[in-house]
Amino acid sequence: MAASWAAFAAAEPGLATTVEARFKAFTHHVLATLRKDGSPRTTGMEVRFVDGELWFGMMPDSVKALDLRRNPRFALQANPGPGTEMGGGDVRISGRAVEVDDPATKGAYVKEVEPPQPFHLFRTELTEVVRISVEDDTYLVVETWKPGEPVRTLRRT
Repeated sequence: MAASWAAFAAAEPGLATTVEARFKAFTHHVLATLRKDGSPRTTGMEVRFVDGELWFGMMPDSVKALDLRRNPRFALQANPGPGTEMGGGDVRISGRAVEVDDPATKGAYVKEVEPPQPFHLFRTELTEVVRISVEDDTYLVVETWKPGEPVRTLRRT
């Protein structure tokens, strides 16, 4: 089961706002895809939140685009920022990336983002969102959301 960013935001608006803010705090993040042989590949990635969706725009025939065309599964981790305080927590998203070729959709994205042309455009379908943070300098708090389920929160000392 997977869900759009808008569905996640409607189901869990507080967590979605926090996660989106973490991604918007920095430009570059880390995307993990799967190579032909099944081993992981990590690369830097800019992401965009446009019209209720989380989008990946990529250079033509980049290895990460080719990875996603072959196997759409991905993991995305927000840039932790400088130092070790990770304001807002450690944020990760897993899911599938669906390539979009529709000219109207790509045109709307171009108007909003102005990417270099040509480019690959992928819409994400979320399968899990995780935020890990520290509460009161005492607890490690792990919040996990999956489509169709409420947020599960685990506090560890």
